[in-house]
Amino acid sequence: MSISQFENSAPIHRRLVRYVRGREPIAMAGLLAIVLLSWGFVELAGEVTEGDTATFDRWAVESLRQSDDLSRPIGPEWMAEAGRDLTGLGGIPVLLIAIAASAGFLVINRSYRLLAVLLASTLGGIAMSLLMKQWFARPRPDIVPHLSHVYTSSFPSGHSMMSAVVYLTLAALIAPVLRHFWVRVYVIGVAVLLAFLVGISRVYMGVHYPTDVLAGWAAGLVWALLCWMITRAVPVNKIDTQMRS
Repeated sequence: MSISQFENSAPIHRRLVRYVRGREPIAMAGLLAIVLLSWGFVELAGEVTEGDTATFDRWAVESLRQSDDLSRPIGPEWMAEAGRDLTGLGGIPVLLIAIAASAGFLVINRSYRLLAVLLASTLGGIAMSLLMKQWFARPRPDIVPHLSHVYTSSFPSGHSMMSAVVYLTLAALIAPVLRHFWVRVYVIGVAVLLAFLVGISRVYMGVHYPTDVLAGWAAGLVWALLCWMITRAVPVNKIDTQMRS
């Protein structure tokens, strides 16, 4: 009898124990990250509410502008245009397009359970971001002219949180259906980079304080990690990423 046949013939409770034991370190690491990020968000929110971060926030925003003209960001002129392009990646229209494209990907792969998780997690994360902004109702920075139109309050950064929620959740949902390890690493790395660039662009555009962005990243990561842990329990169909002639 082969090893695989022996394992398959083992009692169901033993196989279940082996399954949980093999994933326990990853699950514990995910739970620890969620706890630490949640604690960090609560602490940061408390500091912001009490006004303890005002000096740092003001310095950070002003340091990204020309000292003799606060209406002009530092760097060459093309950086301002690049900032507007990057900040658009965290806007709701772009994020909805990304969600729709990923949903189509999962439909083609017939991963309907994963599709349900995708829609619930990403749309739910966007709704949570909007609710949190209304709850804290922090005014936008008024020390420099804004280089982008804004319509909501400042804390946490909606673009930072929603980009982390959507891009990292999409990566967490899609990665398990990819066969090759380095393809999964690449997908997750791109998602992290996008969320980072969107957050930095919001401070550069003068529409957010850095603490808004940090809080948005923390909240988005917590939501994405929760969705990732749920995804691990959802059976999915693998996709062969090797090109075939």
